[in-house]
Formats: sequence, C-alpha cells, structure tokens
Amino acid sequence: MDVKTCICVRLSLKQRYFLLLIVVAAVIAYQWTRDRPKSGRRMIHVEGLRANSSQFTLERKPFRILGGSIHYFRVPRAYWQDRLLKLKACGLNTLTTYVPWNLHEPERGVFNFEDQLDLEAYLRLAASLGLWVILRPGPYICAEWDLGGLPSWLLRDQNMKLRTTYPGFTVAVRSFFNQLMKRVVPHQYSKGGPIIAVQVENEYGSYAKDEDYMPFIKEALLSRGITELLLTSDNKEGLKRGGLKGVLETINFQKLRMDEIKHLDKIQPNKPKMVMEYWSGWFDVWGDLHHVFSAEEMVAVVREILMLDMSINLYMFHGGTNFGFMSGAFEHGSQAPKHMVTSYDYDAPLSEAGDYTTKYHLLRNLFSLYHNQPLHELPSLQERRAYHPVVILQYLSLWDCLNLNDKPFKSEKPVNMENLPVNNNNGQSYGYTLYETSITAAGTLNSNNNIRDRALVFVDKHFIGVMDNKTQELALPEGQGKRTLSLLVENCGRVNYGKTLDTQRKGLVGDIELNKSILRGFIIHSLSLKPGFVNRLESSGKWMSTPQRPSFPGFFQAKLYVDTSKDTFIKLPGWGKGVVFINGRNLGRYWTIGPQQTLYVPGPWLHRGNNQVIVFEEQETDGPCLWPINRPVGGDGGPLRETEHFG
Repeated sequence: MDVKTCICVRLSLKQRYFLLLIVVAAVIAYQWTRDRPKSGRRMIHVEGLRANSSQFTLERKPFRILGGSIHYFRVPRAYWQDRLLKLKACGLNTLTTYVPWNLHEPERGVFNFEDQLDLEAYLRLAASLGLWVILRPGPYICAEWDLGGLPSWLLRDQNMKLRTTYPGFTVAVRSFFNQLMKRVVPHQYSKGGPIIAVQVENEYGSYAKDEDYMPFIKEALLSRGITELLLTSDNKEGLKRGGLKGVLETINFQKLRMDEIKHLDKIQPNKPKMVMEYWSGWFDVWGDLHHVFSAEEMVAVVREILMLDMSINLYMFHGGTNFGFMSGAFEHGSQAPKHMVTSYDYDAPLSEAGDYTTKYHLLRNLFSLYHNQPLHELPSLQERRAYHPVVILQYLSLWDCLNLNDKPFKSEKPVNMENLPVNNNNGQSYGYTLYETSITAAGTLNSNNNIRDRALVFVDKHFIGVMDNKTQELALPEGQGKRTLSLLVENCGRVNYGKTLDTQRKGLVGDIELNKSILRGFIIHSLSLKPGFVNRLESSGKWMSTPQRPSFPGFFQAKLYVDTSKDTFIKLPGWGKGVVFINGRNLGRYWTIGPQQTLYVPGPWLHRGNNQVIVFEEQETDGPCLWPINRPVGGDGGPLRETEHFG
C-alpha cells in the first residue's frame, strides 16, 4: 500500500472535512491577497511622505520626487506596463496621473472603473514596478481634456456653477468621491500601497471664484480616508489665491524664473519646493502649427531645478492620445476657443507611440547622476508596421442611416446637446447633433452666434456652407415650396481651462433666424457615434458600392488586413474632416487643416486578418484609400515652431 492510500485510510470522515476546509481557506486567502495593492518595496511602511523641513522625507529619510505624468486613460491598457517601465528606466521614481471624472461617471450615478479605466490595476502595476504615485483626482483636472474632466451632464442645470460650493456641484462631487476614494484609499502608502501624495483640485488659484470651495474639496478627501500628504498646484499668479492651510503648495512653469522660486519660498518658508508641472512641451490646436520645445533648453532648466534641490514632475513624460471625442479647447482672453487635436504627443520625452526622443536620452543621462545604482536597461521599442493601402469599398449616406440611431426628439425651440432627453436623461456629451426644420423662403440664415461649435448647413440634403463663430450668416438659395433646413452641429471640444466652464453647452444654444424671423419646429437627432451605433452601422444591410461622386456627410467602409498586429498610423490624403473607427473603436478626429495629419492606431486594437475600418467624412474626399504608415506626420511634412505659453 502506498503512502497516499495510508493517509486516506487513517483519516476519519470528520478529519477529511476539516482538511478540505483548510484547503478552501488557503485558496480564498490567496485570492484575497493577490488582489490587494502590491508594492515593489514590501517593507512595512512606518512614515510616509512628509514636508516638515526644506526637504521631503519618506520613511524619515531625505527624499526627492523625480516624477513624470502618464495618464492611464490616454494610453491603451496593453501598453501601461511598457510606458511605466520606460518612465522608470529614465531614472524617475514617481508616477503622477489625473483621474477623469467624465469617463468614470458618464451618466449620473453610473460608474465605470473597468478595463481601460481600471485605476486600481494601474496603481497596482505602478507598485509592482517600484514606482510611487502622486494622485491628482480633481474633480477638475484641466489636462486639455473636454470640460477639464468634468461630466457634461452637470450643465443640464442652467444655474450650474462649476468648481464652487453651489449645491448642485457639491452633491455630484460627493457622489463621485464616494465611489472613487473607496478604490483609492487601499492603495495609499500607509496601507502598503504606492500613493505618497494626493493633490487637492487643480490650479484653482487661476479660477478662485469661491473661498469655501478648496476647504470643501480638502474635507471631501480627508473624510473619505485620504491620509497621505496633500498638495496644491498653481502657476505663480495662482499661488496668490490657490493655497490652503495645512496643504503644501507647488508651482507650475516651463521657463525657470528665480523670482517665482523666491515667491514660493516666501509664502511657504522651510518647506520642500516642488515643480508639480514642469511643461516638457505643449499641446497642439487645429489650424495652428505643431509646437516644440528645444530638448537642450528643456534639459538645461531641469538641471537647474535639480541644482536648487527641488523636486520635479515632468508634465508630460508621455502624453498619449485623446481617443474619441475627449480633446478639450483652449481659450485665451477674448479670442474664440481653439480646439485640441487628437494627438497628445505634447513633444514629451516619450512620443505618442512610446518612442524614445532626444529629450528622453538627455534626461536619462541627467537623472542617472541622482542614483547610486545604474539605471534599468531601456525596454525594447514597440514594433511598427506600414501596411498595404486600405481601399474604400462601401458607402452609406448619413441621411440613409438616421434610423439606425435612437428616435429623434421634437422640440419647438432648439435644445442644446446637454439638455436633450437622451442617455437616460443625462443629455448628449460628445459628437454631432442634427437639427432639422422646415423653411419656405430663401434669404439670410443668421446663427446669432448660437452655434457651438461648427455647423454644416443643408437645404433638402444639399450642402450650402459652414457656420461657426466666425461665419454667422449664410445665404440660402431660392427654391419652391416647403424645404428642409438641416444643421449638423459638431461639439469640437469643450474649453478645459479658464473662467467660461459654466457656459460650455454645445449644439444650438439659442435661436437662429431666417430673414430675421426666428425658426421654430425642430426635429433633433443625437449623433454621438457611440460603439452601439457603429456596430449597428457595420452590420447594416444598407451599404452600397462607393459611387463615383458620393454625397456628404457619409460613412465609408473598408478592411485593413494585417498578418501581425503592430502599431501603425493612418494617413488620410485627400480626405477633409471627420472621424475614423477601427474595430468599433473611435481613433479620434482628423482634419486637413492640421497640424496633425495621421491618427495613431495601437497594435493591440488590431487582430490578425481583416480589421473593420469605418470613416465618417463630413464634406469631401478624393482619396479612395487610407494609408497605414509607420510614422506620424504633421501638416505639410510637420512644420514646427517654439512653444508659446499664456499661463
């Protein structure tokens, strides 16, 4: 008789059940511990980040924050580890990230912390790689992100006062923080996690409408279990009004000015000094040139910051992409808003596709001087491919697929996007809205500057022209009888910074006139172009062979064949303005005015064989193909200019 048999024979039935219980308990314990925050530094944490003297301490030892910003929501989840390993290999010890409220709560009371938005998985990954984390949970984040990360459904309240203690805002913040903080608190340093500091709001000194607001946000964090060091973040002017008792103030800039450092020292003596946002580059807007900031000049400033014994966070270390319709808009003074491009490359040390740049290598050489051990080896680059041209095969007019969308809404007056009775009465957040009404005369159409942001105008489905903040009048041609006037209005991105956040409603935000008579009796179609609509579109039997002269707007369908899934960039020569979807995912906007001329396609979003490509083109195309190439392209080959800043 073998040993196993002997053991089984000698165990009573009661003993066997007891042994089974032990095994089950062990399995449950393993699963529980596996899901707890992991850290690359598994010592017992005694004392977290402190700012009690002119130098930070961690575990009561001097500590300098060498940080870099990478936003999990701008990077495909499959590449999170790649980007964080590259951050660490550059010599950085801390990851910083914003938290976008508008993605995590797309409808009031409906929360999403899964897949691409699994913040806890991102925090666990950072910990497993030995990185500390500074979390910037907002609720406002700026970030060149639509409405600065605030959900558009807040604007359904016509009296809404964002970033204040207005009850309609504070109730929503509390609800969001209830969900967010229960996921964040277990990952704090005091609980064995990687979070060493948490930022209170963001650059409030540049807004500062309500003196009770910052104390409210601070209390909202503390009362939900945040125990780590609290920070604020402002430029020099913002420091005058953005501070908070018991909270460390940090500064944002690109060009080092000693008077700003002295000012920080003056208002906060004997405290560690930190640049929370050292702008490594700058963002791009449609119709402008691509912004760059010299690598040599950037590294010279970083070197000087370190020589001043300051801590630093590079904003951005890796920018990523504004996939979908999430890019914001820039407003400066009385100028009309300029809308952000899809790419958030930012001229950062790590490019949009995760490539090393001259900035990266110069920074790595510099940061290596602040380490006692050699830096980690550089991770390999992700392979990129230029695939065969994608030939457009099928076409479907916008007018022929409206019935694939939700039922239209009838209204005597125009209704802005946010107040449409769609998405469980949360309104429409992004995309396009089609407004249609009947007219019986020709003449002058006047928008009264009530179009947000750009409208394609049609009479009986014939294109007449474009209206926006610059073109507010349009001549409508003669015709007989009752005709249909259609305005396809695009939300090009809400302003993300400044004092006009409360007014960022989109669509038709007021009356429009024909020959000075107010138009009434609208049928309104909400065209968010969400995945559900795109899937219905793809499987629709309405597709036809692409005609020689298709009408616009229209959807164009093609197949991208790949033998192996690698990163690529879609170039659209001959196309005008629109959106590209691959396998149902919205890659973002394209627009021939540039500077961006290609859209980044992450390899993990492709699969071997045929990949579904759908292009929504607004106005024109003489390009029968899309070109998957292996590098990004700027306008006219990539014009560059030095960065200008207004903050």
